[in-house]
Amino acid sequence: MKNQFEIHATLVADEFIDTYMASANGEYVKVYLYILRHQNENVDLPSIADALNHTEADVRRALAYWEKMGVLGERGDGTDRARRESAAAVPEAPAAEGRGSFAGAVQENASGGKREPSPQPAVAAAEKRKNYGKAELDRLQRDGEFSQLLYVAGQYMGRLLKPQDADMLAYLYDGLHMSCDVIEYVIEYCVQNRHNSIRYMEKVALNWHEKGIDTVDKAKAWTEHFNQDAFAVMKAFGINDRRPGNTEWDAIERWYKTWGFSRQMVVEACNRTMEAIHKPSFQYADRILEEWHKNGLRTLEEVAGAESMRRKPAAAKPGRRGGNQFRNFEERQTDYDAMILEQWQ
Repeated sequence: MKNQFEIHATLVADEFIDTYMASANGEYVKVYLYILRHQNENVDLPSIADALNHTEADVRRALAYWEKMGVLGERGDGTDRARRESAAAVPEAPAAEGRGSFAGAVQENASGGKREPSPQPAVAAAEKRKNYGKAELDRLQRDGEFSQLLYVAGQYMGRLLKPQDADMLAYLYDGLHMSCDVIEYVIEYCVQNRHNSIRYMEKVALNWHEKGIDTVDKAKAWTEHFNQDAFAVMKAFGINDRRPGNTEWDAIERWYKTWGFSRQMVVEACNRTMEAIHKPSFQYADRILEEWHKNGLRTLEEVAGAESMRRKPAAAKPGRRGGNQFRNFEERQTDYDAMILEQWQ
């Protein structure tokens, strides 16, 4: 017998499997593994999309996600690379001027030198935050309130806290002066929604801090509103027996938080999905909303107006009678719903 696979291995860090993989979209994991496999090669959006049978938009979202989570790091010595990071690693010197992130380099290569928008301020703040050493953590743990926070966090997560967990909590408590009650509620909220990644919790906490959410009451009001938005999506899809899964939460957050759509617009996209393919599909609704986002359509009236303009025949020019043998064709009319359906099939 002969082994069909030669031993050309790609190593995946335990930190990635233990901390990041469970909370990530499966498609995002595929993109990361592909980049890891080709980390010493020049790759661009089209090549990744072709290899994984993704759209370039899917790849771009995955790259942005991993960069925000801190998994994709700086590129070095002229070669695009994917670098796994650990909070316990020794901090590196700032990148030299002119260097971008790996995700930015891939996007720049695919768009003719044009860079995509920079990460959200909350993520940028997380990347620049202070790292607490053992001595400082020992000092903070002598504070009964912080020590209690570590205990409660471990209970919610159902495991012993790692050094990077304590480091993040120290930054929120000591660096940003967030109250323990709010930090505990951040952890509770994330765990209840099946987001156990410490990076995800940090992102939520920074988001709330930027919004001025400094009490549990404010946090509950904000999460209640978002939960109602999520419930509206599940109801539109006819899903009444469960909560959204991890990838579904990611999509819902993208629609409401990243793209800023109203509940009415999101529900309309869900309704159109059901009418088109007769079953719930977050991916199909995502494509509808992505088209609206690209075209700057923020209300149902704007969507109706855009669709009306696409279907309206081109008016005849004044002073011309009849047709011209060289211009006797109908103007092309683009139906984006039909286009999405065709791509889906």
